[in-house]
Amino acid sequence: MDLAYSQEEESFRNEVRSFLDAKLPARIKTKMKLGKRLTKDDMVEWHAILNEQGWLATNWPSEHGGPGWTAVQKHIFDEECWSAGAPRTVPFGLNMLAPVLMKFGSEEQKAHYLPRILDGTDWWCQGYSEPGSGSDLASLRTSAVRDGDHYIVNGQKTWTTLGHFANWIFCLVRTSTEGKPQEGISFLLIDMDTPGIEVRPIILLEGEHEVNEIFFDNVKVPVGNLVGEENKGWTYAKYLLTHERTGTANVGNSNAALDKLKKIAAEQKKGGKPLSEDPFFAARMAKVEMELNALKTTNLRILAQADAGAAAGPESSMLKVKGTIVRLEINDLARRALGPYALPFSSEALEEGYNEEPVGPDYANPIAAKYFNNRKMPIFAGSNEVQRGIISKTKLGF
Repeated sequence: MDLAYSQEEESFRNEVRSFLDAKLPARIKTKMKLGKRLTKDDMVEWHAILNEQGWLATNWPSEHGGPGWTAVQKHIFDEECWSAGAPRTVPFGLNMLAPVLMKFGSEEQKAHYLPRILDGTDWWCQGYSEPGSGSDLASLRTSAVRDGDHYIVNGQKTWTTLGHFANWIFCLVRTSTEGKPQEGISFLLIDMDTPGIEVRPIILLEGEHEVNEIFFDNVKVPVGNLVGEENKGWTYAKYLLTHERTGTANVGNSNAALDKLKKIAAEQKKGGKPLSEDPFFAARMAKVEMELNALKTTNLRILAQADAGAAAGPESSMLKVKGTIVRLEINDLARRALGPYALPFSSEALEEGYNEEPVGPDYANPIAAKYFNNRKMPIFAGSNEVQRGIISKTKLGF
């Protein structure tokens, strides 16, 4: 593929920049710049702005409400959003459930759920991981037993990101114990307001309430909420995870983080000189920048293949592994560059309106939070160890 942007693509980049200048709320942009905590209202507001523009569901085909962009346009849009300080759209409905519904859902499910994802009526969360069933997802035990026109669901999900905001959850449930573990799993859509569902917060290492435990106690779910065929959920789950893992590469975010790292290194001193002139630190920055540029190229190539109709396979695992390695290295370098300023962390400082004097530069406080929070990246969406196994088996024949 041609890695030089065409005149039309550069014109599109300018269009995106103009849109972001005009429509990205200054309050949200400031929060993102200073690493402040985003509320649900902030995320819903940006979701609505993008939807009104027709630029929300960038990965959707035009017949379902997507903008019909090429892979390169999607890449440019992602880069410019992160560069401008726009928040990432919540991916669970848009980028994870929607592709599954489009490929495996019934016409009634598509007609009902897809418009509600776009207009923000439904906020989705993901019910995959369980205690003891994370990377070994096939061992999940949450059960769904058929009872007439309903399934009765019992069990527990964990690490459910933003589940405390969601009104729907897409779940992997066990509908059969016969045969291989993968052969007895189904994909079920569950209304979070159904009696018998309890959401409990999990407070993470950096003090944030981002994830949750969700308990199901004799929860009645209509049979019509089953996606595809019973006991075929493992196929749908793998399809969804290829989309999630490709998104985990998150090249635009890493690009913006690298730009911030360069500014930090230029401001912080070592021996009276900018840290960016320290040979050891400069070498580490150069190495991660080269790796990020290689990741960009690979990401564009895989997106272009997807545009041509090729299914993302082990390539999505490659993006997930390398993308998380790059992100963690940038986080670590930023923390090291700030030295003692990155040590103190106050959860209250992430609140909008916090007016105490910051310790160090105004951008220092969230660096520790980001470092701690992103330690989870090699684990979620399938651990990097599992992804390496997929790559070696499918590409190297081991």
